[in-house]
Amino acid sequence: MEEHMAKDKVLPLPEAIAALVRDGDTIALEGFSHLIPFAAGHEIIRQKRRGLTFCRMTPDLIADMMIAAGCVDRLICSFFASGSAGSLYEIRRRLEDHDPAPLAVEEYSHHAMVLRYHAGASRLPFIPIRSFAGSDLPAVNPDIRLVDNPYGEGTTYVVPPLNPDVTIIHAQRADRRGNAQIWGITGVQQEAVYAAERVIVTVEEIVDDEVIRSDPNRTLIPAHAVDAVCVVPRGAHPSYVQGSYDRDNAFYRMWPKMAKDSQRLQEWLDEHIHGTADHEEYLATIGEEQLDSLRVASKPSQPVDYGRRLTAAANEGEA
Repeated sequence: MEEHMAKDKVLPLPEAIAALVRDGDTIALEGFSHLIPFAAGHEIIRQKRRGLTFCRMTPDLIADMMIAAGCVDRLICSFFASGSAGSLYEIRRRLEDHDPAPLAVEEYSHHAMVLRYHAGASRLPFIPIRSFAGSDLPAVNPDIRLVDNPYGEGTTYVVPPLNPDVTIIHAQRADRRGNAQIWGITGVQQEAVYAAERVIVTVEEIVDDEVIRSDPNRTLIPAHAVDAVCVVPRGAHPSYVQGSYDRDNAFYRMWPKMAKDSQRLQEWLDEHIHGTADHEEYLATIGEEQLDSLRVASKPSQPVDYGRRLTAAANEGEA
């Protein structure tokens, strides 16, 4: 497998999860507003991983799903929300009532999560942050610590690095070696990838090397940081992918109403995830009519001329 990955890193998603995600791992599933790697989260549920520490800015519905499925024992996150559609009721049950079991939580601000990934990617022992002054978060999170300024008077808060065992992201496209390109809201994917020991990138499509080379500034994730690339069209549903499909707002509105009842949530998991073999079967349970309503119109970016060095022959021709 290592020899295969050194040349061509394309794997089916079930194989990548089986090879790279282990019980007890600390995993990050990042993607801010869009490009949320739901398909990968669903596959982790299907493979019944256990004892995971789940890291994510805005836990979103994917955290509710994975916690309800029994995959997650600990949550490291910022801003509990389901895309402004209502509460994350599985998380609330665990925190407020310890039902059916308690959930350990480390809560940070968005900025602190970004800095933690940055510190992890840079292999720093900690990183300073000023924005916790006046906040209640240091009182509930002992890992947010106040230290003396080593260069002068005053103090500053610091937070520890975050180094996931596995980071999983979704992207619009990649080549077969793992050079992944993203456009739209980029979030903290690059930092989370560099902070991790192992990395899975799910993509809408695989493209030729020449496509990637034609627009290098969109390559947020280079091949050397990636262990596996998985082609999973609509792999971010019910979130959106800029330029490919819209956010499934009907799904987001449905979730809190359904998830408020723990039995209905387990029934949903049984039907849509445990009862499906892969992401394609999951999409079939959503229905083509609902998926078709998420289509977006084309709006290409203006071309950019990167220029290239003229050869001697070309120079002579111009002369």
